Amino acid sequence: MNGLRVAALMAATMTTGLVAGVYGIYANAFMPGLATTDDKTFVSAFQAVDRAIVNPLFLGLGFVGALLFTVLAGAVSLKEKALPWIAIAFALYLVSMIVTVAVNVPMNDALKAAGDPGSIDVAAVRAAFDESKWRTFNLVRTVLATVSFGFLGWALYLTGKSAAQP
Repeated sequence: MNGLRVAALMAATMTTGLVAGVYGIYANAFMPGLATTDDKTFVSAFQAVDRAIVNPLFLGLGFVGALLFTVLAGAVSLKEKALPWIAIAFALYLVSMIVTVAVNVPMNDALKAAGDPGSIDVAAVRAAFDESKWRTFNLVRTVLATVSFGFLGWALYLTGKSAAQP
């Protein structure tokens, strides 16, 4: 059982860290870089990246996997000191998922649905997208996922510490 507990907690920690990192890259590099581009480049690049990130590896293993691995880690840690930290990490990550599904994904989908950047009014599409709102909610989910990652790291530490005690 200890091996499963450690493996589940490691998987939860790693996948949550992966997702927090993706959100962080959007916050620190991708969106600031796109903010400096012309409207056609912004719309085209954002559409292309959003189409590319919707894939089984990121969505399945990363985005959804982080939540499922955290549930599993909690389920196999019911009598452990790490459980409260796993539970808090789960709640924070769940809120980050809700923000993503309720705010960022609909905005992404609307931008993709606008059509080919070569045949639409890209200035109007970009203005309707509301970069400021998208970036604000991305920052919210970045902080939530990052703190969740930190709590899972702490839970992993506590699990290792308790396993080392006689």
